[in-house]
Amino acid sequence: MTINSGKKTSVIVGLGGTGLSCAKYYAGKKQKFKVVDSRNVPPGLTELKKILPEIECELGKFNMQTFLEAKELIVSPGVSLKTPEIACAREAGVQITGDIDIFSELVCSPIVGVTGSNGKSTVVAMLADILKKANKSYGLGGNLDGANFKPALDLLAEGKKDVYVLELSSFQLETTKNLSAEVGVILNLSEDHMDRYESLDDYHRAKLNIFNSCKQLVINRDDSRSFPVAEIDAPVWDFGFSRPGVNGLGLLEEDGDQYLAFQFEKIVSVNELKIFGQHNISNVLAASTLAMALGIDLKYIRKAIREFSGLPHRCQWVANINGVEFYNDSKGTNVGATVAAVEGLGQRIDGHILLIAGGVGKGADFKPLVPIINRWGKEVILLGQDAVEIATNFDADIKTYFATDMRDAVKAAYDNAAPGDAVLLSPACASFDMYENFQHRGESFISSVENLQ
Repeated sequence: MTINSGKKTSVIVGLGGTGLSCAKYYAGKKQKFKVVDSRNVPPGLTELKKILPEIECELGKFNMQTFLEAKELIVSPGVSLKTPEIACAREAGVQITGDIDIFSELVCSPIVGVTGSNGKSTVVAMLADILKKANKSYGLGGNLDGANFKPALDLLAEGKKDVYVLELSSFQLETTKNLSAEVGVILNLSEDHMDRYESLDDYHRAKLNIFNSCKQLVINRDDSRSFPVAEIDAPVWDFGFSRPGVNGLGLLEEDGDQYLAFQFEKIVSVNELKIFGQHNISNVLAASTLAMALGIDLKYIRKAIREFSGLPHRCQWVANINGVEFYNDSKGTNVGATVAAVEGLGQRIDGHILLIAGGVGKGADFKPLVPIINRWGKEVILLGQDAVEIATNFDADIKTYFATDMRDAVKAAYDNAAPGDAVLLSPACASFDMYENFQHRGESFISSVENLQ
């Protein structure tokens, strides 16, 4: 006998980390619910059965009746709203929601919502460091990965915070109708998840939900898709590589040096930053702008961004072997991220880049890689499911090698590298054809590099 028998039960669609956090929340509130998942053994099932053994689970092929009879569907980010059962339920008037909307209705403290195709994790981590320096209590969660992974609803167990910082994916934003963030930002937009979205515009529409009922906006002057489509009556802050104006952060040139600046006040020299590349300068500007919008004093911003050294699997230095540098950018899971990584590293080194890429392409266009490889690259080593398809985009004179696995890829790159060159893992693809996740892929790269020594 389960506690969830009968009609008009809330239905959590998709387990995993987010679904499990929703289940714990609903159980704590003693609300009737059940869990459904199209997988027979979804992640989180063992823990769910351990902590909530009485909860009913429907696993395997979705049952249309379950969806149509639901009081509401709480849809996990990994499940598309275009799934036929969800689409039919929505058409029939069943309420669709997600954990972010539920969370935003429960907290009174300001929420900072950060989305974009690239740089989200770096920006929220940097903002968290700034808040820490300013002695502000904060909750950090959402679409984070690895040790930092914490679904938004799990933050409620930590007690009230001064600020909540949420990294939000387009998948999460699909079910987020009213975030009501104190500050919201779309950092940038480039093709990603084209296996789930019909077009870049479709993907963009999901991202735009971050501005719903937003009290302050941060926009990237260098990316028109970071702007809201509809006019919003709220203060606007901006950042970009040009000279900053009113309520803006940007770069100032003085005596041959570049400085991050707010309006006309210098914050730090670019040379003082521990992270490199134009994309990371943009990330620092974004985090600093968000902090300014929250009223954080520049002295705390200055101290935090000087000390920030980056996150694992994001252009992470691994080793120098006989003059060849190795960098792990396994988090580069789309073309835009890899373009940024190659450009940033290419400007930093004396030699050329041997790029290791490939995996599951997610329907992306790989042509933007061609000019940056022509400029900075020496060879492209491809592996994974879509390696051959990726190679068809490259010019005939780009040297290409098809590797059988990561160890083969690293050895091939090292064999063709010279002192001053850099071997960069930045796949421009998802990892799930060969690895559990991008962390697993990055660890495989690091161990393969270690085997060279």
